[in-house]
Amino acid sequence: MVLKKQTVWLITMLSLLIVLSVYYMLPGDDQAAMTDLEDEQTEEERSDEEEGDGAESENFVVSELPTGDYFQTIRLETEDSRSEMKEKLSEVISSTTATSEEKNDAMDQIYSIETMSQKESLLEKMIIQEKNYEDVLVRKADDKVNVTVMANELSKTDANHIMQMARDEFGMLDVTVKYQGEVSQQEESDDDEQSDDAQNQEQEDDDEQSDDAQQQEQEEEDEQDQEQNQEDQA
Repeated sequence: MVLKKQTVWLITMLSLLIVLSVYYMLPGDDQAAMTDLEDEQTEEERSDEEEGDGAESENFVVSELPTGDYFQTIRLETEDSRSEMKEKLSEVISSTTATSEEKNDAMDQIYSIETMSQKESLLEKMIIQEKNYEDVLVRKADDKVNVTVMANELSKTDANHIMQMARDEFGMLDVTVKYQGEVSQQEESDDDEQSDDAQNQEQEDDDEQSDDAQQQEQEEEDEQDQEQNQEDQA
């Protein structure tokens, strides 16, 4: 069994080394094709990953996040960060001064990053398919998994189930489950309504003051007319 695992590991490393070597030799569309091939290989070998990193405590948190472009922002930041990291590791692999150990370590890290991204994407699709959420964001960082669902509410039963799904995919890690609802948007709507009410009230007050001023002015004119009539009669 140990020999088989060692053989699989050796074949995996050699395959990745060949793919990366060809990748840097091919321009444009050919590079994209080789990247797709590498993704397929890592998907097939995903089952050989370790099932967990030890008996760590599970952390369950249900909270509400502010609305906005949260999902899009986190995805872009994560993709940029990981792309930059893989680019640096690829430079180590193609370097003529790096040792074999350094190159192997760089290849292992690239493999881990790609495998982690695939697991995140797979779990997102599974949760969306099962729970019919509008969107789901899964991100693993160190020994913790963060799951955020786009929903107005999240029951404890659903949160526990999501936590179990994350544990099945990533192993015994701390899991944080959050949800993003429409409360902030509702608050903005309420603020707008309050603002409209305040403006309407202010306009009504102005109208009343204007009417009172006109009425006062009319009364003064009437009094002046009466005084003028009395003087004329006298």
